[in-house]
Amino acid sequence: MTARDLGVLVGVILIIAMLIIPFPPWLLSILIIVNISLALIVILVSMNMQEALQFSIFPSLLLLLTLFRLGLNVSTTRSILAKGEAGQVIETFGSFVIGGNPLVGLVVFLILVIIQFLVITKGSERVSEVAARFTLDAMPGKQMSIDADLNAGMISEVEARERRTKIEREADFYGAMDGASKFVKGDAIAGIIIVIINIVFGMIIGMVQMDLSLAEASSRFTLLTVGDGLVSQIPALLISTATGIVVTRAASDGNLGDDIATQLFAYPKLLYVAGATIAGLGLFTPIGPKLTLPIAAGLAAGGYFLGRNEAKSKELQEFETDSSDDEQEDMKSPESVVNLLTVDPIEFEFGYGLIPLADANQGGDLLDRIVMIRRQLALELGLVVPVVRIRDNIQLQPNEYRMKIKGNELARGELLLDHYMAMSPGIEDESIEGIETVEPAFGLPAIWISEEMKETAELSGYTVVDPPSVVSTHLTEIIKNNAHELLGRQETQQLIDHLKESYPILVDEVTPSPLSVGEVQKVLANLLRERVSIRNLPVIFEALADYGKLSDDTSLLTEYVRQALARQLTRHFAIEGESLKVVTLSGNVEKIIAENVQQTEHGNFLSLDPNDSQLIIQQISIEIERLSMQEQTPILLCSPAVRMYVKQLIDPYLPAVPVLSYNELETTVEVQSVGVVDVA
Repeated sequence: MTARDLGVLVGVILIIAMLIIPFPPWLLSILIIVNISLALIVILVSMNMQEALQFSIFPSLLLLLTLFRLGLNVSTTRSILAKGEAGQVIETFGSFVIGGNPLVGLVVFLILVIIQFLVITKGSERVSEVAARFTLDAMPGKQMSIDADLNAGMISEVEARERRTKIEREADFYGAMDGASKFVKGDAIAGIIIVIINIVFGMIIGMVQMDLSLAEASSRFTLLTVGDGLVSQIPALLISTATGIVVTRAASDGNLGDDIATQLFAYPKLLYVAGATIAGLGLFTPIGPKLTLPIAAGLAAGGYFLGRNEAKSKELQEFETDSSDDEQEDMKSPESVVNLLTVDPIEFEFGYGLIPLADANQGGDLLDRIVMIRRQLALELGLVVPVVRIRDNIQLQPNEYRMKIKGNELARGELLLDHYMAMSPGIEDESIEGIETVEPAFGLPAIWISEEMKETAELSGYTVVDPPSVVSTHLTEIIKNNAHELLGRQETQQLIDHLKESYPILVDEVTPSPLSVGEVQKVLANLLRERVSIRNLPVIFEALADYGKLSDDTSLLTEYVRQALARQLTRHFAIEGESLKVVTLSGNVEKIIAENVQQTEHGNFLSLDPNDSQLIIQQISIEIERLSMQEQTPILLCSPAVRMYVKQLIDPYLPAVPVLSYNELETTVEVQSVGVVDVA
């Protein structure tokens, strides 16, 4: 425990002690001076802070200071009523500050309480309540704004996390301030009650127990009570003012002193008007010029000096403007063209008719959907998808959109925002009318239907989706199909660094030796090309550590990694409790493929005769189509030795058909062959 922690604990224990144990008057005087000092520090800090969160401890501090002040009131009341004295500080306030006149002191005390209770405390309480309500209401909009900036690439993940944390802290702070302002209000009421109790019971104790006359008891206890009230209410007034300053510092970026000097004297010429008004007040009224002319002269002098400083600031601003013009001229130079060479990893462009998709003010939720897509793909593929750059493009048709990967257009589509896309279940319903189209993600026939026909189409078994869902699905499929292009060496290094935090020894066994970052990237890209998740990096690196020393052929290493991921692949394709239906290759076909593998120094490649190649692909297509017509997912199963060559063979023609080897399936799964590919 540090000295600061111990000091706070001791302070709290002291407050509790004041409520129970009688303190001597000299110690009470010291504590009263400490109370005034703390109040001064609090109001000075509140005036110099630039935003409310810089004084986030204020609500808790306000409770402790209020409890400390009430503890002092209990101790001083005990001392006044029991001994008829309360220390030098209270007696000084009762005699010197108010001139020894109890009635004057009572009036001053009441004025302070009224100012604190009816003016400052009431205002602070209302501002705290409104600020807390508005802050909570604005939280969803601020969160969406942060997500929009993150998706647009304007801020990083770290900055977004910091801004979200700040919003949460602001909501907590203003909520706490709403409750803490009640402490101040209750403190003011308690001050009035304590003064009444001290005066009434002090006079009773003075006459009954101390044998004082009514006048003597009234004078003595009223002076002490009023002095006690003043030394209590002055710090309370400072704390109340600090509360008001903290909760009203919403629309400012500087401290209170800077803001007053900058904003109050922002128009120097107005000081001349104010000075002339004050001078006229002295010349044409009985007040007299002796009192008003010095003040008017001070205002005029202030206007003159502020005006001169403003002129110098304008000259400096003009100089900076000229400098910025020079910088713009520099931007036109050939060297600045380098900034235009940056290519965004993923771009989504749309015509002006689709702006409502991305505009949150018009109900668009595309930005939120993209955030969910990035999270979904991180879980599904283990890939951190780069930020999607979203922009409108007037060169496109109003309802048209297109997607780019690294500057190259990969997909294009068209949306009708006031319609729904309906896809037939296989049996057409002639009553469903609409505009014929094609579902962009999977190429299925579909129609655009009006909102009035949506319910009818759903009852007829049609799959009905709204335009944002159509474009989100399309974007998701495009990213999945091209995930291997998004994983470069830099992204691979980030994945390796993240893995190294938990598995440093495993990473050191793989990279930089025997495999470089580029070779690891090729293995991961090979997996992503066939939609195999790389999220389980520890298993992948275990396989690379085992086989990386035996071969540097990334295609062969990919096969070893796939076999290490057998459980993952099995769970992905096999449904629990059901047999896995596959199409297998005959021994004759596997022999033809194995005999035509050409070994080179750059790796092994399949070099088949075009006729054999065409015949094998044709037979595979027939079996796959037959399996698809039975509404079953087509899977091609072959031996481990030829798996990657079979995938190379069919990939240009059947890219969506997964090719598995026997070693990539767990022994517990039941495999059922529903077709055999053979060539006579």
